[in-house]
Amino acid sequence: MSQDNAASQDIFTPFELLRDVLPNEVVTHSQVQDVTLPSGNTLALITLDNGQGPRRPATLGPATMIEFGRTLLSLKERAAAGEIAAVALTGCDYVLAAGADLSSVSSLTDDSQGRAMAGMGHAAYDLLADLGVPTFAFINGTALGGGLEIALACTYRTVSSGANGLGLPEAFIGLVPGWGGVYRLPRLVGPEAALTVMIENPLNNNRSINGSLFAKFGGADALFQPADFVEQSLAWADSVLTGETEVERPFAVDPSEPEVAQRWTSAVTKGRALVQAKTSGAAPAPIKVLDIFEAGLTLTQQESAQREIETLTELMKTPQFQNTVYAFLDLVQKRGKRPAGAPDKALAKKVTKVGVVGAGLMAAQLALVFAQKLKVPVVMTDMDQERVDRGVGHAHADIDKQLSRGRISQDAANRTKALITGSVDKSVYADADWVIEAVFEEIGVKKAVFAELEGIVSEDCILATNTSSLSVTEMAEDLEHPERLLGFHFFNPVAHMPLVEIVRGPATTDEVLSTAFVTAGGLRKTAVLVKDAPAFVVNRLLLLLMAQVQDAYDQGMSAEDADTALAPMGLPMSPFTLAAMVGLPVAQHVSETLHHAYPERFPLSKNVQSMIDHGIKGLWVKGEDGSVSVPRTTLDVLEFGDAPLTKEQLLAKTQDALALECKLMLDEGVVAGPEDLDLCMILGAGWPMFIGGLTPYLDQTGASERVNGARFHG
Repeated sequence: MSQDNAASQDIFTPFELLRDVLPNEVVTHSQVQDVTLPSGNTLALITLDNGQGPRRPATLGPATMIEFGRTLLSLKERAAAGEIAAVALTGCDYVLAAGADLSSVSSLTDDSQGRAMAGMGHAAYDLLADLGVPTFAFINGTALGGGLEIALACTYRTVSSGANGLGLPEAFIGLVPGWGGVYRLPRLVGPEAALTVMIENPLNNNRSINGSLFAKFGGADALFQPADFVEQSLAWADSVLTGETEVERPFAVDPSEPEVAQRWTSAVTKGRALVQAKTSGAAPAPIKVLDIFEAGLTLTQQESAQREIETLTELMKTPQFQNTVYAFLDLVQKRGKRPAGAPDKALAKKVTKVGVVGAGLMAAQLALVFAQKLKVPVVMTDMDQERVDRGVGHAHADIDKQLSRGRISQDAANRTKALITGSVDKSVYADADWVIEAVFEEIGVKKAVFAELEGIVSEDCILATNTSSLSVTEMAEDLEHPERLLGFHFFNPVAHMPLVEIVRGPATTDEVLSTAFVTAGGLRKTAVLVKDAPAFVVNRLLLLLMAQVQDAYDQGMSAEDADTALAPMGLPMSPFTLAAMVGLPVAQHVSETLHHAYPERFPLSKNVQSMIDHGIKGLWVKGEDGSVSVPRTTLDVLEFGDAPLTKEQLLAKTQDALALECKLMLDEGVVAGPEDLDLCMILGAGWPMFIGGLTPYLDQTGASERVNGARFHG
């Protein structure tokens, strides 16, 4: 029988319908090479390679999985014949596999296709787990979703210390780990670490872990340096095959043991509380992940697989998943990497030294991110040595924290600390290419800083402001060289929030703007070009939302009802919690800017000002039992109206206010399109992808048509 005829009879034939439905897949091929190990054993090494190099990470679409599965069938026959002693798999260009091809998954049109997509992964990975010889995953780099699950299906795993981007992010993208990860991972690393990977990290801005932490969790049996990672992994695999190395897994668990079952149940309980806190139950996927995780305590792997398949089939049809595909693929992956209005990168100037004016907490965060990502000297200044020393100390303490958590090496920590220095003399900026201010948010203070800097820095040094709401145009109006000034607005915490709002002043040159975009990329931030308008994008929309809730409370709505009325949006935190985290004085300062510009849409709350005047930091106070309430001492300084809204009325009123503001911002040209509004809110405010950022949510709730007579998206 020919190879083609044999393939047509195999278990992967039913999945060929998916390949026909999705003919444009970039196929990741399974390239097999026989490796003779020092012991004389033969190991078949599969290298996953899509031929795209680092430009496009390998993904796992239907044609890819069919080829991979048939490769395993062939190797199973060779194993049975005694031709090979083991099988290993690895990837190319610091990527094992970046998971299933989301664009493929989102384009499936009916249940049979979704069920086939889910079942296909299990068919291949079950082979990998039962090939007749030991299987090894050499995790050379990124391994997300199905890319990590392929490693979990192997008998043994090694990981590179240089690997980044390991995780099971399905709860974040609207799905569940559907190819066995939700079953295998907790048994390998314990339920607590599995919860971190499957729930906590996805719901915290889709964090991932690195190779060192994965090994520390117990996910990998050996950790090797990236320089000769595959060679070291092969030698280690040989030592396992010969019995020289005995693999121990201290974190692996058996769910049938009562103590493990109790830990398992506790992890699920913790996970459900976290999902409720992060999404208010508005996102179905994280809840489904926990349902399968909980059931997996007593299910067999095959029973769990069937539940995963059915759940994936159900979730693929939800609007939340389609919103996430739009947000993740169309916005973060495409729009974010090709920002509207960005000049040619070739115009950018090289940044070799950075200055940060100020040495407060925000300034310290800025200094750290510039030093750590650009690897250039960064010098901070402030009015006295004590403040300077405190600011440098904050940056160094953050580095020490990263070191203690295993996120960086001692050598990297030492190098980064050496890059961050401080001074009370601004003449240290004379040879800087880029100076950014992080001083008090008052226009006169900032203008004075830039006036002083102009007498110190070189002619081609770029001046940037980290203002959150003030006019860049006004800051530039008295400068001799306004063409080199722009806004470069980070979000707090700087290390974790991926957005930078770039604000072009009236005279800002293309060279300066290009340098800003390239610098943002070097900082691993997504940059969006915004018009110089009050509070730009994120703060304008956030403060509008907070103003609706605060006004409803001031008019007589209960604090609990006002603070929970927007729960169906699934926002990362409630409005009153957000206000306390931002700081009432900061929020009020931005509100004053917006009220001055748009008094009819941004009312100023007398109650907020009263709390500030009395030193009250937030509305809620948490009791010993974890409950929150407004203390009597706070109520005594507040005044209320007698026109309370219902929760439903406040939600609709807020939706309508946001729909109108988005329309006005687009009419004003604050950003190039609704996609940029969505991108800003996702990356700058942590808004959930499952609502599409903002404008798809406003379309789907009817607010766009109620207020503007048209949808933002057709």
